[in-house]
Amino acid sequence: MRGILTGQGYVDDILRPHVGPFLNGLPGAIFQQDNARPHTARVAQDFLRHFQTHPWPARSPDLTPVEHVWDKLKRQMPSCHSVHDLELAVQDLWGHLPQDNIRCLMNSMPDRVAACIATGGGPTRY
Repeated sequence: MRGILTGQGYVDDILRPHVGPFLNGLPGAIFQQDNARPHTARVAQDFLRHFQTHPWPARSPDLTPVEHVWDKLKRQMPSCHSVHDLELAVQDLWGHLPQDNIRCLMNSMPDRVAACIATGGGPTRY
C-alpha cells in the first residue's frame, strides 16, 4: 500500500477482494484485526458484519503473531535506496520466510488468547 490507508481503501483494496473471498472459503473461520483506524472505520465494520469476527482488546498487541513476522523481516532488511528496492527486498524476504516459523506462530494462538484473557487484556510473555 502506498500512502495513507483509509477505511474505504481498506474495504476496497483489502477486505472485499482478498479477505472476504478467503473467509467465504473457510466455513467457521473467525477474522481478527487490531484497532487501527481503517479497521474500526464504520465502512469496514459494515463490511465485516457478514463475517464472524473476534474483538480485539483495547490495549493488547499480544494477539497478533504477524508482529513477530514483521520484526523478523525488519531485522533482515537490507539498506534500500528507493521505494522500488524496498518493495523488492520485502517481497524476497517474505517469500523466503520459513513456513515452520509461521506455523508455530499460528499454533500459538490458543495460548496467546488464554494468556491475554488471564491478564485481562494486559501484557503477556508473547
